[in-house]
Amino acid sequence: MEQKGILLESGTNELEIVEFEVANNKFCINVIKVKEIIQPIPVTFIPHAHPHVEGIIQLRGEVLPVVDMLKVLGISNGSYSAQQKYIVAEFNKQKVVFHVDNVTQIHRISWNAIEKPSDMYQGGSSQVIGVIKQNDSMILLLDFEKIMVDINPESGINVNSVRKLGERDRSEKKIVIAEDSPLLRKLLHDTMHEAGYVNLEFFENGQDAYDYLETLTQTNSAIEEHVQLVITDIEMPQMDGHHFTKKIKSHTELGKLPVIIFSSLITDDLRHKGESVGADEQISKPEIAELILTMDKLIL
Repeated sequence: MEQKGILLESGTNELEIVEFEVANNKFCINVIKVKEIIQPIPVTFIPHAHPHVEGIIQLRGEVLPVVDMLKVLGISNGSYSAQQKYIVAEFNKQKVVFHVDNVTQIHRISWNAIEKPSDMYQGGSSQVIGVIKQNDSMILLLDFEKIMVDINPESGINVNSVRKLGERDRSEKKIVIAEDSPLLRKLLHDTMHEAGYVNLEFFENGQDAYDYLETLTQTNSAIEEHVQLVITDIEMPQMDGHHFTKKIKSHTELGKLPVIIFSSLITDDLRHKGESVGADEQISKPEIAELILTMDKLIL
């Protein structure tokens, strides 16, 4: 299964998801993250590995970790079905294999059809970032970045990489950030403050951020007096980062603002998507130091 060229256009606010099952529950992953789907192959056990890691496999010369999705989802007494599959994924500049019960189908949907989980049932450590109603059932969109950071915290945003940049001056430049993950919003807040950027406005999705920016254009002053930079993730319910960027860049006033796409989906194969919607820069998570240096270049 090849992921290239599946979405023919960028900025349409659509995505394709691979639906899979674990213990009779339906979940999904963005098809852009999926390199291929294979039958299970023998796993080599790794002593003292994280409890969620089954071991490693060798796939075409690459050694890849296998993540046990039963354990990730807290299903302690479950076992895999006869239809079990391995989903080989790539994001955040890393490859990983997710062990699931079955891969069922691919859906093409709009981001505005994905509902944000309610705080009432989501909990503070939930791996669910979106709920998709599909006929009489629901499919849960999982936060695979969080799953991997839970296993290996070093794979996430690291404030120490910012500290290595040295002493930083405090900047009052106003920055709007669209990021749906509560974990990443907190990490971005802390690392930005460490880097001297303290005037931050966070939003959970591109729609909320765009609505906010539009209200600023209703004033009698130029948009640059209110905001100097926009940073956006790609995967977000309601409005994704590509569509958000496209709307900014096609707007008479907002189009003057520099936009950085900061996402786990920035790869050589997918960089053209951000270019086509007018992004000024694209940086792969978790390269926070590179993000800070790019911010310096654009607005200081």
